[in-house]
Amino acid sequence: MIKKQIIYFTLLLPVLFFSQKKDSLKPGTTTSISFTIENRTSEAKNYDLTAESSNPSIAPILKTGSISIAPNENKIYIVPLKIALEAPQGKYSVFLTGIDNSTKEKFNLTSEFIVVGSREISLTTLDYPEFVKAGEKIKSTFLLKNNGNISEKLILESKNAVVDHPSKILLQPGESKIISVSKKTNIELGKNEYQNLNLTVHSEGKFSQNQTAYTSTKIISVKPVEDDIYHRLPVSASLLFVGMENSGSYEDGFQGEFHGKGSLDQENKNLIEFRAITKNPVAFNSFTRYEEYFVNYKRENLWVHLGDKNYSSSFLTEYARYGRGAEIEIDLNKISVGGFYNHPRFFRDIKDEFNVYSKLKIAKESEITAGYLLKIPRTETTDFSFTNLRLDSNAHLPYLAGKFKLNKNLEISGETSYSKTEKTEGTAFMLQTVANFEKFKGNALYIRASPEYAGYFNNTSTFNGNAQYQLTKKINVIGNYVQDAKNFQRDTLFLAAPYRKFLQYGIQFKYAKNGNLMLFNGSQRYQDRLMPREFDYREKYFRMSIDQQIDIFQINLETQFGKTDNYLTGFSGNSSFYTVNIGFEKFKTSFNIYGSYALTSRYQLQNQEQFYYGARILSRFSDKTYFSLFYQNNYMPEEYYSDRNLFELIFHQQIFRGHEFDLSARYNLQRGELGNKDFIFSLRYTVRMNLPSQKVAEYTTLSGNIKNLGVNKTEGIRLIMGNHLSVTDKRGNYIFKNVIPGEYVLEIDRSTTALNDITDINLPASLILNKQENFFNFGLTTAANIQGKIEYNETENKLAFAQLSTQRSKKKKENLVIEATNGKQTFRKIVMIGEHFDFTYLRPGDWKVKIYKNGLDKKFKIPIDHYDLYLKPSETKNIVFNVIKQSSEIKYQQETIKVTYIENKKQK
Repeated sequence: MIKKQIIYFTLLLPVLFFSQKKDSLKPGTTTSISFTIENRTSEAKNYDLTAESSNPSIAPILKTGSISIAPNENKIYIVPLKIALEAPQGKYSVFLTGIDNSTKEKFNLTSEFIVVGSREISLTTLDYPEFVKAGEKIKSTFLLKNNGNISEKLILESKNAVVDHPSKILLQPGESKIISVSKKTNIELGKNEYQNLNLTVHSEGKFSQNQTAYTSTKIISVKPVEDDIYHRLPVSASLLFVGMENSGSYEDGFQGEFHGKGSLDQENKNLIEFRAITKNPVAFNSFTRYEEYFVNYKRENLWVHLGDKNYSSSFLTEYARYGRGAEIEIDLNKISVGGFYNHPRFFRDIKDEFNVYSKLKIAKESEITAGYLLKIPRTETTDFSFTNLRLDSNAHLPYLAGKFKLNKNLEISGETSYSKTEKTEGTAFMLQTVANFEKFKGNALYIRASPEYAGYFNNTSTFNGNAQYQLTKKINVIGNYVQDAKNFQRDTLFLAAPYRKFLQYGIQFKYAKNGNLMLFNGSQRYQDRLMPREFDYREKYFRMSIDQQIDIFQINLETQFGKTDNYLTGFSGNSSFYTVNIGFEKFKTSFNIYGSYALTSRYQLQNQEQFYYGARILSRFSDKTYFSLFYQNNYMPEEYYSDRNLFELIFHQQIFRGHEFDLSARYNLQRGELGNKDFIFSLRYTVRMNLPSQKVAEYTTLSGNIKNLGVNKTEGIRLIMGNHLSVTDKRGNYIFKNVIPGEYVLEIDRSTTALNDITDINLPASLILNKQENFFNFGLTTAANIQGKIEYNETENKLAFAQLSTQRSKKKKENLVIEATNGKQTFRKIVMIGEHFDFTYLRPGDWKVKIYKNGLDKKFKIPIDHYDLYLKPSETKNIVFNVIKQSSEIKYQQETIKVTYIENKKQK
């Protein structure tokens, strides 16, 4: 009785779900559709019934049947259905046709339903190498399958590898593809390291499924750079041959340089830098090096410098004075003290300088400095001075300076100083403010020094400032004011720039992502500091500049219109400039082309035409080679104070590691020259070394034995570990000596073993050698194999009541995944049903071989889905996996369900 009730409940349940016209069903399920058949006549009816579906993927399990209905009765007829897993999303219909046995009259009933969409993408790691050698390609494969019933447009991406497949694919329901990603490793890799590859799959459209799979492979360096037992200091030594055609006379010679910079210990607590450059064999030029010797040392709170450098006490007293001397600074946390002695090399008015100071830190970015500078003048009698102020005696300059961070947006700094000699006294002060707000940025500097002040500046009053305000995201308002100091005690090594005083204001408009427009109005005053003067003018101007990137081209267009008052000649006129600058990069080479046309009244002639043009090519062929070529026909007279290249050729080549040479050739205008050209060429050879400064470790050893587990021999087997090589003796013993402690990968050269020999552990193997003596033993045996086949079978069971036909149709090829693992190694293969497979060169021992359905339809069963095997040396095991297609069996009641209705008649 209970069994019969269960059958009734099973059959009646679908009626509740399918009472509506449209319903949603899931793919890959077995269900049923119910039809209500009415007999409104007074006679009993017998019907032959036939069920059909609108799509082959919806299969009626019971296609034919019959039913008897008493007069004025209704009965429910149930059609069991099998919805295929790959049945596409959409609306379907089941048609029921009935034929009256006596009258042959037909009736047709239709039931509609919807198969809902099922979206499921799976991405599984299939195969990848555990080790590869540097320079080889890592290749990982992944199995991508559409387990849903909707066609998926998928995008394949990898952040660190190349996908060996089109980036976009269409995957039909139930379809699977093997996707591989690869990456070429760097043959120059100096250390063993792991490299992770990934594959990300996501679908197009609003509904996005993201699947990511990873693999990890260890790369074995073929050019290993082993850890050193010494901590080393980077040092370079170079020899330069230079030749120069200077004002008609030729000079050449050799110049040597020795330079080192780095730490003396592994903890980087003791830092040192030194340089020695021999005397320059030619006249000094910006493109040649002057003689220099120095060494400096730093350790936590102490810094010491001996030799040549730019010495500076403070901004007002001695801003920059190149010389030979010594300096020390001691940091006592909140307080620092220090000082220096300097013998200037390029300023003859001063013989020696002494400075002492103390610095107090009052906050993280705020401090006060108090100091004293003594300047000792030269006592030799000279008829002229290099500056506008000549010291009559020792100059004493106490000073007080401070820097204060008021808040995150404002910073203020200043200095005041007093000077005294036997005959003069003077004062100076400086104040600077820096503002940095979200929309406003500005900087202002004011300097004032009295005529008798004996510091770096004297008889000077100057102001410099700039401000920028962001009106909108695309518009900025900019203003600049510059007034150069007229009197300062510069070194005679270089010439000073012309005196300049200008005011400029305007807007910057970012009209596009890669485009800017700048409009400026202003006035400027330029005056030559040398006599006789080449220029002295005041000019009011309007300037427009456009920066635009078009594809690979960066274009700058600039034009300026101005009215010039020429104080040198006494006339006034117009000055206009038109400039074009185009740059682009292609084939690891950058190109820049420059051209400018000027019609100006700044110099000796009114409406004087000037045309400037040039180009630069910089090519980096590789990390070891680069080449540069530059040409410019001339320079504006305002740039006379510096050395200017008219032609420059530079070539750099690293011959091999640590050895390189540089070749250069230049035509240039030396500082102060406007027309006389000089030629300089040089050839430099450099050797870069790492000198030991501290011993940080001791050499270690690795030894072991290869045990014979049934092979012909264990003698003469070659083992490789980094740069080290060892060969086993008659007993299979090996040893690596003088090995630097660290992590290594031990490999076996298979060319020195028999073809089928295999180690009893995984090799290559990662080893960490951190003891004085290290041991590693393993055995050598012969490999085993597994062979197998996936057999396909169909059941022949008899039907109980209703059963799907077992007639074999043209079946679809199904992919299954076969996995073999021993816990330490895992191998996977994709195998078709009915095909053979094998796993070769396996290490003897316990192995588990398992088959995965990989989305196989539920109607297929695998009775035994894994084998636990023990493989002996040289053994081949044969296994079979059976895939059985089971018949779907539907049990239904033999008596129909009678449905009656109670009609209530309305009484009159």
